[in-house]
Amino acid sequence: MSYEPQFSIRPNLLSLVEKIAALRERILSATVEPAWIPALQKDTRNRNVHASTAIEGNPLTLEQVRAVEEGGKLAASDTRSRREVVNYFAGLRFVEKHLSTEIVRHDDLFDLYRILAGEVMDQGEAGCYRTIAVRVGSYAPPNPDDVSGLMFELLDWWNTRAAELSAVLSSSILHYRFEAIHPFADGNGRTGRALALWELYRRGFDTHHIFSVDEYYWEDRTGYYKALETVRHNGEDLTTWLEYCAEGPRKTLERVWLRVQTYNSNSSEKLVLKPKQERLLALLRDHGSMAPAELWEALSLSKQGTLDLLNPLLTAGLVEKIGNKKTGRYILKS
Repeated sequence: MSYEPQFSIRPNLLSLVEKIAALRERILSATVEPAWIPALQKDTRNRNVHASTAIEGNPLTLEQVRAVEEGGKLAASDTRSRREVVNYFAGLRFVEKHLSTEIVRHDDLFDLYRILAGEVMDQGEAGCYRTIAVRVGSYAPPNPDDVSGLMFELLDWWNTRAAELSAVLSSSILHYRFEAIHPFADGNGRTGRALALWELYRRGFDTHHIFSVDEYYWEDRTGYYKALETVRHNGEDLTTWLEYCAEGPRKTLERVWLRVQTYNSNSSEKLVLKPKQERLLALLRDHGSMAPAELWEALSLSKQGTLDLLNPLLTAGLVEKIGNKKTGRYILKS
């Protein structure tokens, strides 16, 4: 018996899927020097690790996560936080190593979970489904006696029927259903998002591994949890969840396009864009041009803080200033 997700394809979802497909093709067909792809992949891996662990309360910043990957040390009080981050990096490596897995089995899930949960579990045992009842806020996941059977049905669907859908949809369905079953005693959020990423990779959606969709969920944690809860209130109808999730790849791909443009710039110094620099570039994209005062007001920064973000973008040839000193405005460079 296989799991059968219930949903409708409304015009909004269809439009989002079409936009995602167009953005993806533009990015994958862009000329990116092969030498810079590893740097983009590294940046994406850092962002995925930071976002997925931050959703669960990990306090490390993106810069600290980058430092952990480089082997940097943190304060002793951050031992658990560092371990969660190290585990998630290892989990992503596991996913990337198993891209060609045609049939995902229970043991594969246990292997991934052991990696993600190692030395950071608050309850339960790694390497098996939970044997205790758990609660997620006001939600009571299925009885532990039912977990194995429900996961068997989900894996059967994932290994067969999921391929009939767009990868954007199948990964979102897998993500929700895994969280609804909540098969492990702890760490289900991180594991579910890793599985959703695994589905995108297996289906060839992100062939370069440069899309960090988890940033979308982290930046909209309230909306993320509300969207999960809405499915339960709608009798397990996934329509609104799929529409919510589809916004993630769309926004992610728009950001990736900016990052690709950064690596395609003529500057010999290749930038790793900071979140506020991406916000600045998005503002210029949306407004066409902006005066300095408009930028620092929109970014809630001082004049000097805004210039500190702008100067590397100007040097890299991504932004240019037009007009004279008094009437000058910033625009994206064509």
